[in-house]
Amino acid sequence: MSTARSLLDAIPPESRVRLLDKAAREVPLVLDARLFEEGRRADRFWVIRSGQVEVDLHVPGRRAAIVETLGRDDLLGWSWLFPPHVWHLGAHVIRAGQAVEFDAAAVRSLCEADAVLGRAVYRFVAETVAKRLYGTRERLLQLYGPQVKTPDT
Repeated sequence: MSTARSLLDAIPPESRVRLLDKAAREVPLVLDARLFEEGRRADRFWVIRSGQVEVDLHVPGRRAAIVETLGRDDLLGWSWLFPPHVWHLGAHVIRAGQAVEFDAAAVRSLCEADAVLGRAVYRFVAETVAKRLYGTRERLLQLYGPQVKTPDT
């Protein structure tokens, strides 16, 4: 796996400059703002610079279930990369901060035109998804896995 902490660190410098110049902008993360909703078009994504965002899952008739809390250097969103480009989860700012927001269509286009950039972006996103799925698996096992009895219990 890559040792890069942030998507931007995973991209070679020349490609990074082009990506930031053509497809990115700094944006505030406003407290309590909804960044995206399940089922809506995934047309952007973020690298969080500061602040925190909760990723959540809509549960009919109940409060949204928090899937994960993301912060500094974390990638927020990957549905933009995979057709049909629709969010599978939602996101809510819980601590104000700053982020780099990327135009998804522009990034996909740049990745098609620059194989080095494309490989770096796809690899980082795939590694991020794998790491988060593993974390989710661990949390599910803690909640629902077999409970081991110790001699004290």
